[in-house]
Formats: sequence, C-alpha cells, structure tokens
Amino acid sequence: MSTLEIYGTLGPSCADPGILRQMFETGITGMRLNLSHGTLEHSAGMIEAFHKASAEAGVRPSLLIDMQGPELRIGNIEKGRILEEGETVELADRSRGFAPKGAVPVPPEIFSHYEDGMILLIDDGKRKLKTTGLVHSAEGDTITARVLTGGELLSRKSIAAEGMAITGNTLTEQDLMNLRDAARFGVTDVMQPFVRGAKDLREVREAMQESGAGSCRLFAKIENAAGIAAVEEIMPHTDMIVIARGDLGNAVPLWNLPYVQKEISEKCLKADVPFMVVTQMLASMEKAPVPTRAEVSDIFNAVADGASAVMITGESASGMYPLQAADYLVRTAREGLRWREGRS
Repeated sequence: MSTLEIYGTLGPSCADPGILRQMFETGITGMRLNLSHGTLEHSAGMIEAFHKASAEAGVRPSLLIDMQGPELRIGNIEKGRILEEGETVELADRSRGFAPKGAVPVPPEIFSHYEDGMILLIDDGKRKLKTTGLVHSAEGDTITARVLTGGELLSRKSIAAEGMAITGNTLTEQDLMNLRDAARFGVTDVMQPFVRGAKDLREVREAMQESGAGSCRLFAKIENAAGIAAVEEIMPHTDMIVIARGDLGNAVPLWNLPYVQKEISEKCLKADVPFMVVTQMLASMEKAPVPTRAEVSDIFNAVADGASAVMITGESASGMYPLQAADYLVRTAREGLRWREGRS
C-alpha cells in the first residue's frame, strides 16, 4: 500500500501524552503546530507531550510547523466579542495604537486598500463584513462596516478583503525565530502560508538553511489567487503542495472551490508532486462525536483523487472529540487509498 500521511493538529484538546499516544496508535502519522500567533518556545509543553507520546507509542511522527508568513490577521480582542448580524462596527488600524472602545483592530493594509462596499472575510470567512465608510479624525482613522454574517469573534483571526492581493514580507521576525529553534524542538516539516510564487519558497529555503533547519521538508500552502495562478511555478520548489481550503475559499467563490481543488490535484499528479488537502475535513466533530456523511465523503474523495496527505485542524486542537476525529480521519483516508490502489 502506498504511503499516506495523516495529520492532526496540536492544541489544548489533545496536548496530553495519553491522548496523543492513542492518536498515534490509531494511525495519525504527524501533528501540525500552528505558529501563526505563537512561538515554539511558547508551545514547549505541547511539544514535550508530543515527543513523550511518540516514544510511548514506538513511532516517529512528523512535527509540522505552520508559519506566520504574510497572512493578514486582526489584533487582540480581550475575551472576544459577538458580532450581531446587521449591526455596524468600527475597525481601527492596529498599527496606529488608536482604537475607539469596541473597535476591531485590523491590519493597516485594510486601510490602504479601502473602498466603499468592500467585503471583509474574517476567520476563514465565518464572519463577513461590508464596509460603509472611512472616518477621519485627529486621533486616527476608522472604518465603519455592517455585519453580514455574525457570530463570535476572537483575537488574531485571519482577515481578507475580496479581490485584495496579499503583500508583505514572506517571513516575519517570529518565523525566523521559529526556524532557528526548529532543530532543538525536533521539527521535521515547515509549512509556508500564502505562497505567491517560487520567489517566496526560495527565500524560505535560504532561511531554513541559514537557521539549521535545512533538513526539514518544505510545504507550500496554496490559498490565494496568486498561488493558484503560479502553482506550476511553485511545484519544483516544494516537497508538498497544500490545498488550504480555508483562505482559498475566500479567494474564489465558494462554489468554485471544488473545481480549484480538482484542478490543483490534477496538476500535482501530472508533475508527480505530492499534495495535501486540509480545512474543515471533519468540522462538525469539533462539537459532535460522529461526522456527517458529506465530511467522510470529502476525505475519501481527496485521497481517491491522489492526495498524499490529509489533515484535521480545530477538530483535534480545540474540539471536544479529538480521538474520535482522528479515528474517523484515519479509517476514511485508508478506505480512499484502498479504492485508489484497487484501480491502479
């Protein structure tokens, strides 16, 4: 049987050595650590649990760090807040140090690209706003926006504006710090978000070499329009293409997302480049012990279509049923692989 990599994500729900050991015994082959708003040093406890569990299970799972990269995120919102559909909220430039009470801190790029009626997608599109005005004042500018899709809003969630290209440095200072610590913490793989072209990956490879992380594999997340357009240019510079459907589903109309996934999958297969499919594979299992039929079909079809790897994120990191989610992911992925190999 072909090698199939099956990843969970480290987080509070599974950061116990006993739970991780059971996940490895179930068939999880690696764990992702989200470093978009943290460091390896800050995650030392979870990493220690990861290594202890792998030793107890007698396995050598991959430790994949998901970098910060050029992704845009909102700032800190103490205790979070609830956005009500139809209400008007204020957005403040988080880099200016000025924020009216109750305002949502957003990156300065939102201001520099401001247009009336701009659609803002927060937390992989779970929260949706439409800008209604730009207000100038002596203290600092703010944007007003109407809530189209409400719900809970927490700190440091992703934000994107429809049609806005992501700019900014490929690597942040935090990323460089994590690369320098990678060997010490036993990191095996590095995942770069929002890859826009080969140049981004060349820069990351160089930084990995200089930081002592040159032996790690480099995964390229495709999650914006630039990445979609440049995927064939990106392929020779990566060890794994990652079809990251969260932000990718913001970059294209949601109904177009399956088409884009299939298109990238076929290009990877043609070029003999491994690819991974991620995001919301078992999203309902964050709160339920059994997945939907659509979710298991999604996993099965991703593997049947040739995926070399699949991954769950919040399901194991913060969900209520990390072990059950891991079990369904492994069993379903293996069924997809069995179907694929039966036709090869």
